[in-house]
Amino acid sequence: MRLALALPVALLAGVAQTFSFAPFEAWWLQIGALTVLAYLASGVGPGRAALLGWVYATGWLVSGLWWLYISMHDFGGMPPWLAALAVLALSTLLALYYAAALALWARLRSGQPMRDALLWAACWLLAELARASFFTGFPWIASGYAHTVGPLAAWAPWVGVYGLTALSAFLAYAIAALARPMAPPTRLALGLSAVAVLAVPIALPSTFTQPTGELSVSLLQPNVPQDLKFDPARIDSNLAALGRQIEAARGALVVTPESVVPFTRAELGAGAWDSLLQPFATPGRGLLIGIFVGNADEGFVNSVVGVSAAASGAEYRYGKRHLLPFGEFVPTGFHWFVAMLNIPLGDQERGTSNASFAVGGQRLRPLICYEDLFGEDIVASVVGPDPATMFVNVSNLAWFGRVLVQDQHLQFSQMRALEFERPVIRSTNTGATAVVDHHGRVTARLPALREGTLDAVVQGRSGETPYARWLSAFGLWPLVLAALGLLLALGRRTAPGP
Repeated sequence: MRLALALPVALLAGVAQTFSFAPFEAWWLQIGALTVLAYLASGVGPGRAALLGWVYATGWLVSGLWWLYISMHDFGGMPPWLAALAVLALSTLLALYYAAALALWARLRSGQPMRDALLWAACWLLAELARASFFTGFPWIASGYAHTVGPLAAWAPWVGVYGLTALSAFLAYAIAALARPMAPPTRLALGLSAVAVLAVPIALPSTFTQPTGELSVSLLQPNVPQDLKFDPARIDSNLAALGRQIEAARGALVVTPESVVPFTRAELGAGAWDSLLQPFATPGRGLLIGIFVGNADEGFVNSVVGVSAAASGAEYRYGKRHLLPFGEFVPTGFHWFVAMLNIPLGDQERGTSNASFAVGGQRLRPLICYEDLFGEDIVASVVGPDPATMFVNVSNLAWFGRVLVQDQHLQFSQMRALEFERPVIRSTNTGATAVVDHHGRVTARLPALREGTLDAVVQGRSGETPYARWLSAFGLWPLVLAALGLLLALGRRTAPGP
């Protein structure tokens, strides 16, 4: 196909991949879009393959991350043209990982369909791992997240989200290759391999954890508009409404969103703080409340504070460990850019604790906002002594509007539930406040952009999935080494074509 036609087709295929994620959940479209890219890249040299990969990934990331514009323009005060340019620049820079992956694949491919399918999967996997790891990582809508539903989802407790990425990439290339002429034995082997990827999970064990009892929860959604969250004229009324919502909650565990108190306890005042905690003097009840901890000299930490009568006066604190670039810490050389955004508390300190919060016979591991994208960071909480029996995500996505971002973030929680077979409960400011069971199913959810409390009974789980075991022992290195091993074993040694 001529380059003038191939490039717009690649761009549209990249946009189509965005529609494979929540709220659309068209898992087959992720494989189909990547199949189009594999077909376009077949038979071209490394330079053209790189360009196709870059255009595809740019279309995918711009269409999937456009909501970043809202935070920079609507709430950060950045001029529209500059906010749009910033989204485009981020997307095109991240797309370079995929350009490099396709260039490497085009250089190493042998022309043998099975070998090239494995090489394609290895190169795509390395690109996704690089995006998830370098410069603190930003794996938002990584390919594997499309498969919280569908036949590949059963692989999640075995290989995790990046293993799903590799499997879906193999399928995509196999389908693209099967559309071309090849010897019947090769066609049969490639087709059976693709069927095996889809069918093997049916025969694999699928339950690795056991119930640890039930906990009644009340998940708060205050629905405070982002432009009023830090408004001095509205803070008192916002806190009064929060106090009423906490007092009315009836769950054994009450959870508020991230930074629901948008400053420190010292600024709040002892009387106001004590009134928020008063309902939790009752044995068997607990509160997790989002607040900032620290001061101007030592730095501020985006935190949740846990309070329960069983704590015997000891206060639980969890500080966010994986900070968001530009929103919560300033990368070197970018203070000028962050200054334009006028984000309150935009340069924070990292938390250090990894401990769980105990209440009602369950152990809860908090995750603040996009920390639930990094399973490798939280696996220590489910392996070893006193493992967490459920995850608690507290977020404030009001910065980014309603469309796509809330559903995408909920899908990441679904993937963590599948990987570790733990329920995930979510309290957010404007959505998606929800309960996800240990099978990754959303069992309850509040409507977005509406004040409310989600009451539910959640079953805790203990035990370890295969993915949790090897991720805890080796991190993501088995995937890295497997991909590199395939490149070394299967890549051709001769000079590439034009």
